[in-house]
Amino acid sequence: MALWRGSAYAGFLALAVGCLFLLEPQLPSSALRSLWNSLQLGPAPPGSGSPEGRLAAAWDALIVRPARRWRRVAVGVNACVDVVLSGVKLLQALGLNPGNGEDHSILHSRNDLKEAFIHFMGKGAAAERFFSDEDTFHDIAQIASAFPGAQHYVGGNAALIGQKFAANSDLKVLLCGPVGPKLHELLDDNVFVPPESLQEVDEFHLILEYQAGFLTSGSVVLILSRVLQHRRKFPGEEWGQLKAPHANRFIFSHDLSNGAMNMLEVFVSSLEKFQPDLVVLSGLHMMEGQSKELQRKRLLEVVTSISDIPVGIPVHLELASMTNRELMSSIVHQQVFPAVTSLGLNEQELLFLSQSASGPHSSLSSWNGVPDVGIVSDILFWILKEHGKSESRASDLTRIHFHTLVYHILATVDGHWANQLAAVAAGARVAGTQACATETIDTSRVSLRAPHEFLTSHSGAGSRIILNPDQPVVEWHREGVAFHFTPVLVCKDPIRTVGLGDAISAEGLFYSEVHSHY
Repeated sequence: MALWRGSAYAGFLALAVGCLFLLEPQLPSSALRSLWNSLQLGPAPPGSGSPEGRLAAAWDALIVRPARRWRRVAVGVNACVDVVLSGVKLLQALGLNPGNGEDHSILHSRNDLKEAFIHFMGKGAAAERFFSDEDTFHDIAQIASAFPGAQHYVGGNAALIGQKFAANSDLKVLLCGPVGPKLHELLDDNVFVPPESLQEVDEFHLILEYQAGFLTSGSVVLILSRVLQHRRKFPGEEWGQLKAPHANRFIFSHDLSNGAMNMLEVFVSSLEKFQPDLVVLSGLHMMEGQSKELQRKRLLEVVTSISDIPVGIPVHLELASMTNRELMSSIVHQQVFPAVTSLGLNEQELLFLSQSASGPHSSLSSWNGVPDVGIVSDILFWILKEHGKSESRASDLTRIHFHTLVYHILATVDGHWANQLAAVAAGARVAGTQACATETIDTSRVSLRAPHEFLTSHSGAGSRIILNPDQPVVEWHREGVAFHFTPVLVCKDPIRTVGLGDAISAEGLFYSEVHSHY
């Protein structure tokens, strides 16, 4: 009788867990796996027949290496050490209490930090800000670095992209940026740092993370109540009345070396000896903490430096979070865009770019949930048509890699790039694996959240697309520009959100093939 009761009890609980899977697919997989394992019911059912499993299998078949591969990649010029920890716990350790949120383009005090963090945590959005007070920043950095559970990682777009490229043993990677002893220790052995880039002190960036929803109790009563009522919500990380709708991070620093792009000249002078076949440039956003005069001067020097790179070597520019519209407008108009071959950016940077340069849909103040595919497509098309390569314009820009949480788009000018179907799929796949810290896609830990149906344009003759997980890359064309769209399998319970955009851009470039006439 006792054995029968035990089996029935376990079966009943298994049924409850199964109902949870059906009724609340957005619950973090870690919570459900933990409950399932605690019941000792054996492994969870496989997900190969699910939309996520079908999409992952289709990606694997599509992702093939290009015929013409990169051999040597040079990356610069921002690098630092990322100190990653819980944002709520750090602010509590600083003696700060929850309150109202407010965005600040530059942080001047601890209170500014608190308000900006609350503002973006409430939206579940990523942001990066400069902290102007050096002494206050170093006090906060010391507390953060020594905080229990704080982790130190390679940081800075250039260093992160270089680190991702270096995972491929057949690639040689040059990294130029302010590399201190801690960062040098963290870098992959396959990353070469010229002696001129080495400095005695590291630049630290503080990464304040917050988590999405989690199961707060593993009790049987709570599980059964959830199954029967299907009403209780599992909010994200909380601080006072604040609840995070998505896992994300808030980054801030007092970084003068990267802010002044001190390693730009070292980077360019190193290229002649290294002889790369691909150059990746990042760090322009770090200039927001500098004076307007210095910004204008450095942008002109950036354009001059890029023009010194031998013809035929593509240059990819990775953008990042910005708040200075004048600086963004200067990057677009002062010959920076025409000087580069490829761009990488996310939804915030894309909309901010359009707002700063009076592009399409610039009256839109912010995205309402998932960025509309048609609007994104319109802005990408405008960038390539207004600032990209054409018969009447001296520009090298022919490629844009756009990434947002639930989907990616690669837009390219016809005739200049190959293997972009594999490239966009590879970029999306790495978003799911890196966020979940898995080698391959674990279908039980990811979810398909991309729109099932969308328009490809709102300003042109757009077509209606219905998503098919068995054919996950959708292609369309518009006046000489090719678009490749694919969903992302979003990690339900991400381990780490920092550096995903850099990994996505690096993976997309790794699988890209540029035509030899470049």
